[in-house]
Amino acid sequence: MQPVAGRLQIVSPAAPTISVVIIAYCEAEAIERAVRAAFAVGDEVVVVDGTSPDATADRARRAGARVLQVPRGRGRQCHAGALAARGRTLVFLHADAELAPGARRAIERVLSDPELDAGNFRLRFEPASFWARLFGWANDVRRRRLGIYYGDSALFIRRAVYFELGGFRDDLPLMEDYEFVRRLEAAGDTAYVRDVVVSASARRFASRPVQTLALWVAVQVFYTLGVSPERLARWYASSSSRAGER
Repeated sequence: MQPVAGRLQIVSPAAPTISVVIIAYCEAEAIERAVRAAFAVGDEVVVVDGTSPDATADRARRAGARVLQVPRGRGRQCHAGALAARGRTLVFLHADAELAPGARRAIERVLSDPELDAGNFRLRFEPASFWARLFGWANDVRRRRLGIYYGDSALFIRRAVYFELGGFRDDLPLMEDYEFVRRLEAAGDTAYVRDVVVSASARRFASRPVQTLALWVAVQVFYTLGVSPERLARWYASSSSRAGER
């Protein structure tokens, strides 16, 4: 595919090697820790805040991140961060997730292979509980057996490849990460790093794990069957509020 016209930026020799793009919305309590952890992995941290009404943006700046504020939407936020970031490698991270310091070495190891352009990490949910371990196990099996993964597993990719593929679509209200991953997987081989984990908050399913699991499975199935992201987003918003998901 051709690069997106007018969007591919030329990176100077002095540019950071790895840029971590953190997408956030109303994460004032978690964002400073997320930024500090991201600096253990990347040379640059860009926080893209979905115009949160709380102190997310201010606290991210205080922690040393570059901060952008754009209308809320994960695809839109991820792409805005990619455009602003200067690194040769981009790492996309949710604000409620944290990469271990060993992630930098893992990324460098993967991308030292010219046949590999991207990858993601094994996902672990915290605090540990029966359901957190089950969800982590299920994500691991799904990635290894089916090649299915999402943006919460800390996708990393060569900057040039990201733009060649067109990046995250900013017009999808749901499944924007899966849609991009499908294009990425179709373009070539990716790596799954299992010896380094990304720790994510279990808050999304802690209150009603069975209902949340059923909801996630249903969204995946319906999307695969061709239900539009717009229709799924309306249904997901209504159903997730009933399931107690944040």
